[in-house]
Amino acid sequence: MRDPSSPTTAGTPDAPGHLGLAETWIFDLDNTLYPARCNLFAAIDQRMGEFIAGAMGVDIPAAKAMQKQFFERHGTTLRGLMHEHRIDPADFLAYVHDIDLSPLKPEPRLDLALARLPGRKVIYTNGSTAHAERVLGRLGLRHHFTAIHDIIAADFVPKPHPEPYLDLCASQGIDPARAVMVEDMARNLKPAHDMGMTTVWVVSDNDWARAGQGDHIHHVVTDLAAWLESIADRRAEAGAPR
Repeated sequence: MRDPSSPTTAGTPDAPGHLGLAETWIFDLDNTLYPARCNLFAAIDQRMGEFIAGAMGVDIPAAKAMQKQFFERHGTTLRGLMHEHRIDPADFLAYVHDIDLSPLKPEPRLDLALARLPGRKVIYTNGSTAHAERVLGRLGLRHHFTAIHDIIAADFVPKPHPEPYLDLCASQGIDPARAVMVEDMARNLKPAHDMGMTTVWVVSDNDWARAGQGDHIHHVVTDLAAWLESIADRRAEAGAPR
């Protein structure tokens, strides 16, 4: 894995290699297609605590303690609520994603970079399709993506469990050897690497996103739009088909 401080990670990557053969680009959503400083997760996290407090009949401090336990035991708060308390996932997802998206602004440079990038683009998120649609609409990027593989399509099994990665590739006809996965959470790239994908980590200052760094990360990126522009430039020079 490259050092995030290296200038080659900000927009002038190594020779494309597998990137030059990529047919499918798989993008995470939150903190990947928009800056982590927008901090939407803080609002979602607050809504999770409120939902648990209401569902369990406890105060917020007790709800937050339960939330942490669910995450540690099951990988996501939702999975813990489903397995331990038979909570309807639709109710949970609708509540926690009902947040103010005003911190998000349109991303015209990323819009242009995605438009120039050959290959199909897919969203793979631990959130819901409804949330992804709202966020992509706010960013002005929805038209680039042919599919959204959300937590419901993954049968509520979250990243980085390998099963939903396999399901994504099967349902969308993705050849992992010709696919690139872009994520802000380093550990979520390990299954993609193990399947043969090219992996791209969008650097985050959040400790929980930086956890799990290792040799399974092929490219480290500090500016996603600039990096994609450089890939599009190189593929155009090489005459790659759109």
